[in-house]
Amino acid sequence: MTKKALGRGIDAIISKVNSEIQKEEIIKKIPLDLIIPNRHQPRQNFDEESIKELAQSIKENGLINPITVTQIEGNKYEIIAGERRYRACKYLGWKEIDAIIKNNVDDNKKMITALIENIQREDLNPYEKAMAYKKMIEMGLTQQEISEHCGKSKASISNTLRLLELDEEIIEGLKNGLITEGHARALLQIPDIEERKKIYSKIISEKLNVREVEEYSKTYYQTKTIERKKRNKTSEIIEMEKLFESSLGTKVEIKPLTETSGKIIINYFSLDDFERIKRKLS
Repeated sequence: MTKKALGRGIDAIISKVNSEIQKEEIIKKIPLDLIIPNRHQPRQNFDEESIKELAQSIKENGLINPITVTQIEGNKYEIIAGERRYRACKYLGWKEIDAIIKNNVDDNKKMITALIENIQREDLNPYEKAMAYKKMIEMGLTQQEISEHCGKSKASISNTLRLLELDEEIIEGLKNGLITEGHARALLQIPDIEERKKIYSKIISEKLNVREVEEYSKTYYQTKTIERKKRNKTSEIIEMEKLFESSLGTKVEIKPLTETSGKIIINYFSLDDFERIKRKLS
């Protein structure tokens, strides 16, 4: 995704959110123990070292941008944007934090804002992104709306959502960084679940790269196609192929096209082989 495309998506959604929540915004210090994380936060894992680095930056330079929260029941505040900053300040032992308080922010806006913030600052892993898209769809957004908000094509969003079709073991590997999104997409091309699991294990044990998995998936598909075509041949055609092969000493394929017509393919593998077959046919 280009920076330009991302910018357009962010500008569009921020403009939309701002236009819908033009209620009074208040900036004030809020005790950290009154703040809870965004329940719709798409990021499930926060890298500890990354949080420590952010904490060091805040310690040296101060909190440049307040976090954004909305007040909820029980005098609590829920984070809309800024959970990494919130975690860094907790790590520093701060008791309170500067926050922008926004009113009337529904779950859709919280989810969208949290997703966009993560796209801006630190990429979600593929599984987290797929789950975020899924949650947004459950909240009533279409793939077209998600595309406009996030600067992603509909095809990209659809492909990311397909990752959730993978088996639980493979999804765990994707979540934990054992395989990449490229590996996962290549595995999706293998419809047989047991075969898919076998190749996943080979990725882990033999450190297969994405290209190798793609090649295997392609070969697997071609092999299964050939096997399927062979299964569709009658026993008479298979016997006739064997008779031709025995007579000509090369691979021969009979491909019926209709009930009364078809093709006979005689393979040769060198010029000498071609001359030999030609003499036999003569």
